[in-house]
Parts: sequence; structure tokens; C-alpha cells
Amino acid sequence: MDIVRALADAERRPFWLQDAARPAAEPALQETLTCDLAVIGGGYSGLWTALLAKERDPSLDVVVLEAGRIGAAASGRNGGFCSASLTHGLENGAGRWPDDMPALERLGRDNLAAIGATLERYGIDAEWELTGEMDVATEEWQVPALEEAAAMAAGLGWKPVLLDQDAVRAEVDSPTYHAGLWNPASTAMVHPAKLAWGLADACRSLGVRVHEGTRVTGVRSEGLMLRLTTPNGATVTARRVALGTGAFPPLVKRLRNFVVPVYDYALMTEPLTAAQRDAIGWRHRQGIGDSANQFHYYRLTADDRILWGGYDAVYHYGNGMKPALEDRPATFETLARHFFETFPQLEGIRFTNAWGGVIDTCSRFCAFFGTAYGGRLAYAAGYTGLGVGATRFGADVMLDLLRVGLAPGEETERTRLAMVRSKPVPFPPEPLRYGVIELTRREIARADRNAGRRGLWLRTLDRLGLGFDS
Repeated sequence: MDIVRALADAERRPFWLQDAARPAAEPALQETLTCDLAVIGGGYSGLWTALLAKERDPSLDVVVLEAGRIGAAASGRNGGFCSASLTHGLENGAGRWPDDMPALERLGRDNLAAIGATLERYGIDAEWELTGEMDVATEEWQVPALEEAAAMAAGLGWKPVLLDQDAVRAEVDSPTYHAGLWNPASTAMVHPAKLAWGLADACRSLGVRVHEGTRVTGVRSEGLMLRLTTPNGATVTARRVALGTGAFPPLVKRLRNFVVPVYDYALMTEPLTAAQRDAIGWRHRQGIGDSANQFHYYRLTADDRILWGGYDAVYHYGNGMKPALEDRPATFETLARHFFETFPQLEGIRFTNAWGGVIDTCSRFCAFFGTAYGGRLAYAAGYTGLGVGATRFGADVMLDLLRVGLAPGEETERTRLAMVRSKPVPFPPEPLRYGVIELTRREIARADRNAGRRGLWLRTLDRLGLGFDS
């Protein structure tokens, strides 16, 4: 295989954000205004919050403030896997909140269905396909874990399909596959940027004011209100604030020890020919993830390209974030090599795009929630790469915490969950933070080389509830 040739023409920008459907930029805020709810962040978390707030109470005056462009960060750079899981997978959730898992899975199923219904209600063309996701074992040692996962999923109300080697290769033909586990109802494939743009349009249709190019640099209490400041002097005074800035430096200082930015990378191929599609099958168009600790995720687009991402998850010292870190040639070459090892029958295909972006990661690998400023500001963060669907649930949690549409003293099923009431373990300060994360990455890679056997460091993290598999 000629990796250099395959990557030679790949543009270093996200495929999704090049779509012709991308709308023109909204004007930056230039004035001082007052509103009922100010939403900071124009990705999925903020847009769902604004939309659901207006659906709960149409009389609310809601403003969305986005530092850059709508959906230009994580919401426009991901793989487009819209999962029902709220806990970053069954195993992670069951290990932390076993008593709540039936409720969490039910809420996750309801949340996924509500996303599909929202797209239909507002006419959002996000290329929604309820294909499910298929986990594949690429080493023999991974097969028993799939069998255990199938039993767990069935016990929580799913109808998973366990596939032996012949059956999984009949679904998608790769010489690397030993077995598979397909949950047809668990995941939808979407065009992630179109989802963000469509949500923004839906917000506007309900009267939400959306300002792009408006970075919020400060929050301070002013009587019963919160005042948000921007570099150009424009301000917003709001009764309540929802913070959905993901991996970016948070405006609430207490969050800085709970979230770290981790860079993830992806490739996109040119469209497959009919012969190439026939060579790999993939008739049911499932999203796919392999079962290694350092795993890949991949899926087909509406025009039959293959998105191929994952494997490397890179943290930079001091919570480092800058555009130059989105281009990582060594990772792109590694991903391309793994792609052709998985699908040798596609040798000669070329990649049109290669890009990176940051994921907001916390030590429990799924979202956490809370309030500040006497309950007038709510936040959700730490989705760890599985936020396409879970951010809608997180938006509902933030609105519950802000009491939007609730009677005095009223609780919801969401706010009674241990997941919502608890916080992850904070990360240590630098330089210990960088050392711990790098040691964990090396040990994860070593476990993959040693048939999944976790060494002393990973076993210690597991005992502390900090086990990580990616």
C-alpha cells in the first residue's frame, strides 16, 4: 500500500464543514442586551439547551453566544455517531451506577428517539440513518468481551445480535474480524455539521437570537442577574446562564480541574465505486468500532465515503489547545495504514480530508453537571467523544437545574440520578497531570499488545473507578 500517495491530496480540514449547506455567519453581538436565558457555546450542548428551553417555555427570551462559528468545533468534527448511551457505553455506566442503569438506558433510548423526532418536526436534513452500531473483535482475546456485552445489553432491554466470524464478515468483509456485536437500535448515523446548523435554524424559528463571533470572557453576579462580558465591550445581562463550551477553558474556575482537552483525528475517503462497495459489503451501513483499548471508529457517509477515525487520543501539556495541533501527519499515516490493513481490497483509494479536533474528557468518561452563582448558572461537560446524542440529555439536565419550566421545589427523574448528583475525580495539577495521562496512554497500548492484559497501573485505576479503555 502507498500511504503517502493515499494521503497526498487530503485537505487538512474537516470534511463536514466544507458542505455547501453551511450557512453564512451570523453577526457578532455589538450591543448591550438583557434576556431570560443566555447560552454560552454554539455547539450541540448550547443549541439543544436553547431549543429545549423555548419548547418548555415559548415566552422565554433566549440568546446563544458562540465564540466562532456554529458547529465549528467538536460538533462539526466528529464521526457522526448519535448513540443512545448516556454513560459512554454499558460497561462504563454499569461499573459506576449499576442501580441506575435500567433508568439510564431507558432515558437514553427515549433521548435518541426524541432527536429523530426533532429532526422530523423542524425539517432538519442531517442525513439521519438509524443503522445501529457494530462492535468488532479484531483479536481472539476480544471475543469473550463481546459475548459478555451482548448479555448485558439484552438484560437492559436491547436486542443485540451476536455474530461469529462468518456472520460478521457477511455483514462487512474484513480479514481482521473474528466476531461482532450489532445493536441495530442503539445508534444513528448523522452528518454532524448539518445537525448543528439545523438545530441553530430551529432555534431561530422559535425566536432565539444567535450571535457568532462573540466570545464571552467573563461572568459576574449583578444583583439577581448575571452579566456576561465580551472583548468588544458588548454585554449580556441574563436571569439564567447555561454553559456548554466543551473542551474550551471554562468560565467557571472550579471546572478547570475536571476537564482536559484530548485531540482526536479522522480521515475521509473519496466516494467508493460500486465495485468497491461490493468488495466490502456493508449493506446495512452500521457504524463500526473495534474492540481494542485504542480503538477505531468508522462509518459510511450518504455518498458512500468512509470516515475512519480514532486510535490516537493525544493530550498536550498544560491543557494545550491551538489550531496547529489539528494537523498531525504521523497520526494520519498510522490511521491510513490501519485502514488498509482492515480493508486491503480497497487498496488504491485516496483520502480527501484529514483533520483533528478536541474532545472534552473527564475522569469518568461521560458527562457531569452542576450549578454556580447560586443556581443561576448551570453547566454540562466531559462527554468524552460521545456527545452527539448525550448533549440533548445534558441540555435537559441543565434546564432542570435552572428550574426552567418546573414548579418550585419540583425534581425530575434526571436530577435524582446518581450520575447527575455526583462529580468525577478531578485531574491532578501539572506536571503530574501530563505524566499521569501519558503513563495511562502507554499502558493502554501495552495492554493491546498483551492480549488485553492490564498491568498494575491500569488495574489500580480500575479499582479507583478511573479505568479507561481509549
